[in-house]
Amino acid sequence: MTLSSIFLGLFANSKRSFLAAPDDAETMSVKGNGSKRRHTVAVLTNVAHISAPFLSVFLVVHLSAPALANVGGSSLSSNVMLLGREYYQTGFGERYLLFLPLAAHVASSITKRIISPRSAPPRKITSTLSLAAYSTLLIFLPIHLYTHRVHPANPSPPIFEVGPSELDYEFIKTGLARFPWRSWILYGGLVASVMFHAVEGAQIIQASRFASRKFRMRPRTCKIVAGAAVVPILAGLWTLSKEPLMVFASLAERYEAAFTRSWIYRL
Repeated sequence: MTLSSIFLGLFANSKRSFLAAPDDAETMSVKGNGSKRRHTVAVLTNVAHISAPFLSVFLVVHLSAPALANVGGSSLSSNVMLLGREYYQTGFGERYLLFLPLAAHVASSITKRIISPRSAPPRKITSTLSLAAYSTLLIFLPIHLYTHRVHPANPSPPIFEVGPSELDYEFIKTGLARFPWRSWILYGGLVASVMFHAVEGAQIIQASRFASRKFRMRPRTCKIVAGAAVVPILAGLWTLSKEPLMVFASLAERYEAAFTRSWIYRL
């Protein structure tokens, strides 16, 4: 074997060729990065799925109150709401059973959308699940939180810090009576967005976790189920809007002041 044949053999043999070595190393690096990214996406998916049941429990507790107005009016709704606060407005419950799962759900979902590889792109932003999620996160939820939690707790006049015992469904009735079209758009949009996202998300979790197509719903069926869940809640709000206000004038003024702290109620 001559020296020239050995030299040519180094080019011919891809495993021994020094020219092929950098390409192989680069391919392995790309594959390694892709594997890490897929693993990270899988972890983020688990976080989003695990946090979802905590938010679902909160929704059942929170939205039971307006739905039950169809049966017992504002009195029953207020009692159910006060009972529900024992779950999600305690020091432990609100922090670890509501805000922490919510933050984990939002952060994992957004991060997953950013780092998903091209081979497995994230769900389209125009999908029902995504549109419902971002409309809730960016529009309806911040307004609802500030209107119903932050602004009523303002100690300055004329609000004078509406206490938890004063903040019952008379507050909701006042908003529906004084700011009807704003309240209906905001409540209707929030409930619809949350329900559409919840039903679509539950379908995805069921399909991925249990790998069963037996109970898989079509997109149209998901929308029908979500719409059916929205109806009793909005019907309860309609029932509340037809009740007379049972609140002192001074407290009603403090309610209105809390509402008008939000820019949308000043339009």
